[in-house]
Amino acid sequence: MSSQDTITRELALRIGLAARVLPDTDAKSLFNVLSDNLGLPLTENKIAGITLNTFKNAQVSSLSTIDDSLLSQAIHILKTDVETGEPVIPTIQDYQEGDLPGSIRIAFASNDNFHVDGHFGNCNQFMIYQVSATDAQLIGIRTPDEANHPEIEDKNTYRAELIKDCQVLYIASVGGPAAAKIVKIGIHPLKLSSIESIVDVIQQLQTVIAGTPPPWLAKVMGIDANQRFRFEREEEATG
Repeated sequence: MSSQDTITRELALRIGLAARVLPDTDAKSLFNVLSDNLGLPLTENKIAGITLNTFKNAQVSSLSTIDDSLLSQAIHILKTDVETGEPVIPTIQDYQEGDLPGSIRIAFASNDNFHVDGHFGNCNQFMIYQVSATDAQLIGIRTPDEANHPEIEDKNTYRAELIKDCQVLYIASVGGPAAAKIVKIGIHPLKLSSIESIVDVIQQLQTVIAGTPPPWLAKVMGIDANQRFRFEREEEATG
């Protein structure tokens, strides 16, 4: 399959193993469903965002009728390193300032590297992405290490400083005092109402960036005051 040249051998192997647990499905058909829904090249970051709906909503695919338990088993295989049995860690990409014009830097509070499922004060890591309307790059994984720094007096301030170069923070939950410190340092916090995959959140944000961003996002993107005023007027007209 020539198109599989665009993915790693490890991922190709996981696709083959995942296909084995799905009735009447071979590696080629599963690869085609994944590429049609996620786009090429298939990357670990894209695979990380797979949910049951990825298969349930797949057009012209027999996968949409397969039992959820089997689909969940296939998803687990796709997201698990074959040799270690551990969840695959997304790949950090080299990034230089200015590589993505019109982009913003976003921190995602996560416990599993793939979902926004962390409380600001105790999440395992912050996944740092550079996001534009057409592209997204994981540029860092920052792990708070308060336990090894007894000199830290304020954990929330320490964590906010850890991501101070980001314009936006997505979190599952955050306390009022911590939120105030996040805002004070110049970061716009957004608390999600439910756990979502980072990939899904990025895709939703990219749609907004490409369209008419709300005033807060326009400000974060560095759009001048006159343009932000236009966005406010457009929101009022459509509200």
